[in-house]
Amino acid sequence: MTTAHSATRSVVIDRHLPHAPAKVWRALTEGGLLTEWLLANDFQAKVGHRFTFRNDPMPKWDGIIECEVLTVDAPSRLAYTWRALGLDTVVTFTLTPTPTGTQLRMEQEGFRAHEDQAFKGAQYGWQRFLGGLERVLGDLADRR
Repeated sequence: MTTAHSATRSVVIDRHLPHAPAKVWRALTEGGLLTEWLLANDFQAKVGHRFTFRNDPMPKWDGIIECEVLTVDAPSRLAYTWRALGLDTVVTFTLTPTPTGTQLRMEQEGFRAHEDQAFKGAQYGWQRFLGGLERVLGDLADRR
């Protein structure tokens, strides 16, 4: 049963990418590529691996996002925790092949009612991050 105190919200973004799922998977799971479109990290695609995303520190925040890999199902599903500033959410990427590329769904779930500012920030931030992902994927055509 969900009560008003335990109800949570999710940020969900769906994007069609004109790239094969394997290529999108690389950009989601290779640390160097992940740094290019998301944040500096020490990510490894291994369930149970604890890692951090690192951003520039700012007032009242050290710039660190604590994470743990929950799901690795290459090349279709990746999930990890996302914890910073009292926020405790889960980010899940789901990749579905299409005739012209990949349907990508990003969901960050677990925003509590009082975390409205974080929820709005995530809505904005993920749009920006996924735009960066699209640029990295385009650049990968020029790499190996």
